[in-house]
Amino acid sequence: MRRALYGAEGFYLRERPDRHFRTSVHASPVFAEAVARLLARVDAALGRPDPVDFVDMGSGNGLLAARVLAAAPPGLAERLRVTAVDLSPRPGGLDPRVAWEREVPYGVTGLVVANEWLDNVPLDVAEMTPDGPRLVLVDTSTGEERPGPAPRPEDLAWLERWWPLRSPGERAEIGRPRDEAWASVIGRLARGTAVAVDYAHLAGRRPPLGTVTGYRDGSVVPPVPDGSCDITAHVALDACAAAGERAGARASTLITQREALLDLGVTGARPPLTLASADPAGYVRALSRAGQEAELIDPAGLGGFGWLSQTVTLSDSSPRMM
Repeated sequence: MRRALYGAEGFYLRERPDRHFRTSVHASPVFAEAVARLLARVDAALGRPDPVDFVDMGSGNGLLAARVLAAAPPGLAERLRVTAVDLSPRPGGLDPRVAWEREVPYGVTGLVVANEWLDNVPLDVAEMTPDGPRLVLVDTSTGEERPGPAPRPEDLAWLERWWPLRSPGERAEIGRPRDEAWASVIGRLARGTAVAVDYAHLAGRRPPLGTVTGYRDGSVVPPVPDGSCDITAHVALDACAAAGERAGARASTLITQREALLDLGVTGARPPLTLASADPAGYVRALSRAGQEAELIDPAGLGGFGWLSQTVTLSDSSPRMM
């Protein structure tokens, strides 16, 4: 999976995500506007530092970073330092005020948002067999699967804690690499908040056959790790939350995107019909925006995504995991 996505000829080094799948960022500029409001809250809580950071983790084509920069209110925009983090080359035409990096810088003071990043952090799949959990090996040319060796002790421990396998045929995606990736983000925060937004599931409600999926050109395809498609799997955000707390986070919330965006003013409310006669063009614009908002908070769609928010403050004195 790592080679298929991030190797020399990997999917993410050749392709832009928006050609293959649609995220909340691509669905509507309303998402970035809500993130900008969240950034303003974080900025106020931090005492309006200069500069204040916004980091777009797994930025893809840099759209969220650019839109947040454009949506930032006066007084914040002048102090804002925006960094897009992605392994792919910097896209042409991106606002020159957006820095392009391969990893999160150290000492971030502000807000980090990882929108659909953790689901693409590579991981192993384990299947329960009569002989215990075994890794699932995949032929990279045909997609044929066969059982492999037992997971390493640290992965077996992760499975037992976060996704125990009990019956033959059950599968689990070993999320320890995602925990470590998220902990590394928390470890680079000096002060502020990090938010992970993703397909998610929680302990006690894990899917018994796993979630690994392939995407190409907007369609679901077999997740063959040959570099021709995106390969994704839902995220055990509760495990990531625990890893973030071990890395120094002191305040955690895990809610749905619907709950988070409603709190940020995204309601999907339709405009009053009286506007249709008073300002027909304005009514059409407001109706379009209401539709975009409704898509972002739909509990059966994007609104059902998990939002993990964790905060680091200067009073944190425990050792930090990097």
